[in-house]
Formats: sequence, structure tokens, C-alpha cells
Amino acid sequence: MPAATRRGFLRLAASASLAFGATPARAAARPNVIVILTDDQGYGDFSCLGNPGLKTPNLDKLESESVRFTDFHAAPMCTPTRGQLLSGQDACRNRATSVTGGRAVLKRDLPTMADVFAAGGYRTGLFGKWHLGDNYPYRPMDRGFERAVYFRGYGLSSAPEFDNDYYNGRYRDQGVSKPFQGYCTDFWFSQAMAWMRAGAPEKRPFFAYIPTNAPHGPLWVDPKYAAPYEKDGMPAKFFGMIANLDENIGRLDAFLKETGLRENTIVILMTDNGGTGGVNYYNAGMRGRKTAFYEGGHRVPCWVSWPAGNLTAAKDIDTPAQIQDVLPTLIDFCALTAPSNARFDGRSLAPLLRRKAEALPDRMMVVQYSQAKLVKWECCVISNKWRLVQGNELYDVAKDPGQTKDVAAANPAVVKRLRDYYEQWWQGLGDVMNDFLPISIGTPAENPVELSSSDWCDVYCDNQKNVSDADGGPRGGPWSILVESAGEYEIALARWPPWLHLPLTAGRQPQKMTYGSIPGGKALPIAAVKLSIAGREYAAKTGPGDTQALLRVKLERGARTTMQAWFQDQNGTDLCGAFYATVRKV
Repeated sequence: MPAATRRGFLRLAASASLAFGATPARAAARPNVIVILTDDQGYGDFSCLGNPGLKTPNLDKLESESVRFTDFHAAPMCTPTRGQLLSGQDACRNRATSVTGGRAVLKRDLPTMADVFAAGGYRTGLFGKWHLGDNYPYRPMDRGFERAVYFRGYGLSSAPEFDNDYYNGRYRDQGVSKPFQGYCTDFWFSQAMAWMRAGAPEKRPFFAYIPTNAPHGPLWVDPKYAAPYEKDGMPAKFFGMIANLDENIGRLDAFLKETGLRENTIVILMTDNGGTGGVNYYNAGMRGRKTAFYEGGHRVPCWVSWPAGNLTAAKDIDTPAQIQDVLPTLIDFCALTAPSNARFDGRSLAPLLRRKAEALPDRMMVVQYSQAKLVKWECCVISNKWRLVQGNELYDVAKDPGQTKDVAAANPAVVKRLRDYYEQWWQGLGDVMNDFLPISIGTPAENPVELSSSDWCDVYCDNQKNVSDADGGPRGGPWSILVESAGEYEIALARWPPWLHLPLTAGRQPQKMTYGSIPGGKALPIAAVKLSIAGREYAAKTGPGDTQALLRVKLERGARTTMQAWFQDQNGTDLCGAFYATVRKV
């Protein structure tokens, strides 16, 4: 879909919103939508799904009131799942295939779930973890969310956040950094509920996306939540974060009932990948964990509740489904219009949810992502009970849910059928391995542009420890950029986050946080910097007290290029990449 197509779709969105606004009866009849996506919570991290130690009474209540997909699949890591949810496309098609490495953004020409809801006259809000681009044109407010309360990177300990805290930390309000009070999960839910309440006079339905960063590590939580689990080998802090999350699910339920919103609000709850902190305690009988292509890496819960929606009674549905199905389903439920030439890899689950079908036509699904570089056959192909893992291991999960016995040799025809499907699917992706989507510089939408090592192309360097240890190789990695306007640019290059004002040569002492700590970082004998951009190389000397190196360059409009910067010692030996860059159009 060319960029002009998304712009045209968004122009239609504006006119459609006015049209819906002129017909309040129709608007009132359409449901509100809340999508909750928790982070690093596995299938087994719920008491209602068999966990013998963890108590999740509010989540259990939601589960008991919902239609539950029990063979539902996300990606084995978070950004690919988020991109698939919001686009309805496989990660390898929408380009958000990794959590880092320059592959953690959606194609700019791709309408998102928020765009589609906005086109239908809905208010749209994000509250929590975005992780689909820190810079224009990939930020949530660039992708259809009229209200964006979020943070950058994968979490509050990511490279772009670095020293942020789960308690009394920082967040982004429409792109502007502000402090928040209290615990992060409490804050996301409080902000979402305040926004829902404040919008009531508009008489427009809302789409609220609440992707929490809990219970993703670091495992920082008030000890009162962890205390009940400090026994019997339980992961106390991890379970404590889930206990706090459960408390917020209860708060949301009470709010929806108190405001009269519950009956006509669709609530969907999912998790973003397989288990992490709780796997060694209980993993619901599955093999693998986050990042793996076995069931434990990508099979997740999906619960759908809509009291006024004439859904089937609360029950389990074992039809294989995937997170790419959510957007087509919501388009059906909310009478929305899909972009004219949208290509969804998912399909609507509405017939199953509304008892119009007992099953859907057979299909195959591919679960694939990349930790940095995308590699063919690092995947799982799903077809009913069959799982083809890494292209050569075959499992029958109906007979062997723990995937203990590879039956490929006994079922060559099944292996061939799944491999043939994957080959065709792979060929249809195009050049995904070398196509890095560029970050724009020189645009009024974001000037200056703050970059971090999280977006170095094909380099995995996205967290505070990577920065502290000066990982990423002696030259770091390049950023993919698009020069939106010609002129002079000032580029500030830093070893440490610019807001810390630490000298380039300095080390860093460990830092105590409210419920945890950040590791210290090593000093480096930095004496010079090199910058390569748009085919030219620049150099400058640095002093022992300098907190950044400043260079000025002239760039031509329209150049899609790379920018790479690294530090050297006094002998010209490369030391490390510039983990932070601030690019300002002068």
C-alpha cells in the first residue's frame, strides 16, 4: 500500500468521523472497545489456568465471563505481537519483526487499528507500552491515537528510558516527557479510566488500548504484593507484579459498572508472548518460553467479553486463532470500514463468537519474528493439531501437548504440505531482510529527534545494561534515516543518556531505584568521535569534561540513508558506538 493510500484513508477518516457525529443514535449503538495486552505473562500465569500458587481473582472473574480461545497464538516476543495486533498482518509483512535492531516499527503506509477506529468516528487512546517506534512517523499519535500516554522502548529500563522507574517515574504525554506519581500499572489504568470518563459528553464510542509493561522485568514491585508468594519456590516479585495487575483489572471492572459502560463495552484480554518469570514454577504443561517456537513461546490466552453483544455463552473455543484475527473481528463487531486494499493475514472470529459457525475453514498460520536479523525457517507453521517447528520438527499437539515427540519421520506428507505453504508465504514477503524503515529528520512533527541504540540496524543493543557495558561492537550500528527537508543539521552524540549530563569518559555508579537498582557502567578513554552520514564522514576531538560531541552537517532533502557514529581513544582506536544522538534541523 503506497503512502498516499494511508493519507487518503485518513482523509476519509475525518469525513467519516463527522458523518458518524451527525448520527448520535448510530454512534450510541456501537460498542466501546478495550484491548488489554499484558507483557511477558505466560499462559500459566493465571490461577484460572491452573497455576497452583498464584492468585488472580479479578482475572479469573473476567475469564469466567468471557469466550475463551484456548489455541490462540501471538509472536514469541513483544513488538511483533503488537504490530500484528494493530495491523492484522504477519510481522514479516508489516515489518515490525523484532524488539530492536532497526526492525521494531510498522510500515508508515499501513493503517493501524487506531486509524480504522478513528475512521469510524471513535475516540482512540493508548495507555502504557507502545514499542512500535519512538520517533516520527512511528509514534502512537502518528499512527491514529488521538490520546497517547506511553513510554519509549520496550520498557522503563530500555536504552531510551534508561534510568526510569516503575514508581514515580516518567512517561510521554503526546510525546512530551512528564513525571507520573505512583506505580506504573496503576497509572496506566487510572489514565485510561479518566480519559473514558472525560469523553462521555462527546457521545462518541471509544477504543482504549491498555498494553501494560508489567510483569516484564525488571521485577520491581511494592513488597506488599510479593510477600504472599515468598514461599514454596514461587517467583515472588514476578507474581507480585501480576497481583497488582489483577487489582487493576478489578478497578477497571468496577469503573465500567459504576459508569454504566460495562454492558456495551467489548473487553479483550491477551498476553504478548509466552511465559518468562513463572515458567520454572508452572508452564501449563507446555514446552518452551518467550522467544521459542514451541507452544510455550507463542500460545497465549485470549478472552472476549461483551455482555450486550449477543455472543455465545462463556466457554472455551479450541479453533486455532492468532492475534492478527483481532482487527478483522473488531471491524465486524463495530461496523467499521477496512481500508479499501487492506491485506489482512488474520480473519474475523465474529462467526465463532456469535454462534454463526461452529468452526472456521481450515487454514495455516506462520509464527515468525526476528531477534535481530530475520532468518528463513526460524518459525512455527500451524495447521490444526500440527506444529512444524524450525522447518523440520513436527508435533501433534492433540496427542502430545508438551511436544516431547518429533513425528516428522512418520508423517512426511504433512511435513511437505506445511513446508510448501511456508515457502510460498516466504516468497510473498519481498525484501524483508534488508529493508530498514527510516526515521524522519528535519520535520516539524519532531525536531529535534532523539535517537538511541535501540534502533541500530541489525544490532541488539536495547537496554540499560547494553549501554552501561558499552555493548554493540567498537562502532555500534547505523540508524536508518530519511531527510525530510534540506539544510543544516546539528548532531549531538553521547555515550550516556543526554539528560544525565555525564562526561563521555565517565563511568557510572549503580543507582538505587524505589524497588530495585540499576547496574553501574564502565568508563572509557574517549578522546574523539567519528560520524558517517549520507556517504560522508566527519570527525571531531572531545575533551575529558565533554558530555557530548557536536557536529554540523548539510543534508539534501529526500535522502534515505544511514547515520552511524562511534567514539575513539587518543590513538584512533574505535571504542564503542554513540548510544545516543540528538538530531536538530537548524
